[in-house]
Amino acid sequence: MSDTESTTASTAGVAATVAPSTACVAAAAGTTGAAPTTRTAATVCVPATAGVAATAGVASTAAPPITGATAWVFAGQGSQVPGMGQDIYEAFPQTRTIFESTSAGFDIRKLCFDSPAELLGDTRYAQACMAAFAAAVVTVLREHGLTCDATLGLSLGEYNALYAAGVLDTQTLLELLGFRGAIMANASTIPSRMSAVFGLADETVESTVNDVATRTGKVVSCTNYNCPGQVVIGGEAGAVEAAEALLLEQGAKRCLPLKTSGPFHTALMAKAAQLLGQRLVTTPLKPQCVPVIFNAIAAPAADSDIRNLLVRHMCSPVRFSQSISLLKEAGISSMIEVGPGRVLSGLIRKTAPEISVISIETAEDLRKVVGA
Repeated sequence: MSDTESTTASTAGVAATVAPSTACVAAAAGTTGAAPTTRTAATVCVPATAGVAATAGVASTAAPPITGATAWVFAGQGSQVPGMGQDIYEAFPQTRTIFESTSAGFDIRKLCFDSPAELLGDTRYAQACMAAFAAAVVTVLREHGLTCDATLGLSLGEYNALYAAGVLDTQTLLELLGFRGAIMANASTIPSRMSAVFGLADETVESTVNDVATRTGKVVSCTNYNCPGQVVIGGEAGAVEAAEALLLEQGAKRCLPLKTSGPFHTALMAKAAQLLGQRLVTTPLKPQCVPVIFNAIAAPAADSDIRNLLVRHMCSPVRFSQSISLLKEAGISSMIEVGPGRVLSGLIRKTAPEISVISIETAEDLRKVVGA
């Protein structure tokens, strides 16, 4: 399971404010649909220093259109496995500089190839390691002339989608995720819990967690819309447990507690969102070569909105199922899943079974795709 972590209009690329000194990151239960409106369960104000100024070279103020039939989708944190990428490293020499990079502040190659699952799964390390895997696969795909028409990532995978769309280069990707992993690992000291809810409509889950949040004054919200009938909720431990009990009473098939290192994509990540926003002010971004479908809005966005959306991403639900539905309606008929495991393939088939999916998690998978 992944790390289950309205576009704010701005004429200058700086987050719109609810007061001169604040920008708001909404932690929302949300609604379904390709371009959902937001129903706020809890709103956290992030100081204006987390606002994100436009960088030279990122000038587009309109979302790029989806004009083709193929999308690349990227797995999130939680899919990492010991040894991931080692066969790709050995089979494709052009990927070695990526795994050998120290841009994240630690030895990615050693962590990916030689570390036990517990260490590799530590949020401080998992994010950059997953990014290195994705960047290696994308590098090989590009060198063999393969392209895509849109990109999408699940939670952490959004950064790899940005890499595939040309927004982030390899060094920036690894530096940024080394930083992001560190701040997320230390974001909240409040006892928290995340749980996957199976067998209920999105609206039922949303209504229940909103009611619990209102009644208790605690943080609990929907964090991931994975596929029809599967929604992840998260927040303060007691509030999540209370919501689980009510959801089971309402007919949920089960509520499965998740092994996560934090309350990702909830209001409890506000501190990390603030720190990320400060970092993004000086992070170089390039224009999208193909549209990225952003988790927070389940839609493409203008280049000038990317920083705002990455900050919002920290505290907002991941709208993966809605994003898949949008891609289907836009004419996407085939997808390549990049990442260890085949979690996304299953979610895609449950959401849009007419879309064909190929997964790349090994060197052999990669050879088959590129014809090497």
